[in-house]
Amino acid sequence: MPEPNKSEKILDALQQLMEEKNIQHISVSDIAAKAGIGKGSIYYYFSSKDAIVDALIKRSYEKPLQTAKTLATQTNISSFTRMAMLFQACQSSSAIFLRQKHKASASAQDLAFLHQKYLNYVISELKPALTEIISQGIANDEIHFDYPAALAEIALIVLAVKLDNSLIPSSTKETADTIRGLIALLEKGTGVPTGALDYLSILK
Repeated sequence: MPEPNKSEKILDALQQLMEEKNIQHISVSDIAAKAGIGKGSIYYYFSSKDAIVDALIKRSYEKPLQTAKTLATQTNISSFTRMAMLFQACQSSSAIFLRQKHKASASAQDLAFLHQKYLNYVISELKPALTEIISQGIANDEIHFDYPAALAEIALIVLAVKLDNSLIPSSTKETADTIRGLIALLEKGTGVPTGALDYLSILK
């Protein structure tokens, strides 16, 4: 049976190596040596280096994902507040992970590789919880929109791209302006009160 501590050591090892060299130059042998375990043991926990990267990203976003799932059940809190709280949890974890990612002199290929995995995970994992929150807002007549899943995906795509800041590098002001535009569209498009989705404050 897999040992949780060993799998964590493997993830820690990859994270440390990513701060020292490009992903393309990191081998499973490197990860095993850094973790202090045999190379064969790696494959008992992960099928490939790619799987280790996926697991590292998943671990990095474990807290916002749990926050999202919890928020989806807290119907005593307004949908607007829960949406803002979910965005804040996502932003906080993104800042930590992406700061670590840029510590190394990562190549453009590295950044594109991590960017794709980051976007896929954030959007696919947070979308169900955000869709549920929006659906509850619609049921409570707080939000007026016919496509909750589409709205959740649109919001997450914009947020993920801007928070990653690799696909379209932007200044803090440009990012804030884009988020401001997203919030304005969400408020006007769903009939919610102006200021109900105030996410900008967490970007300051």
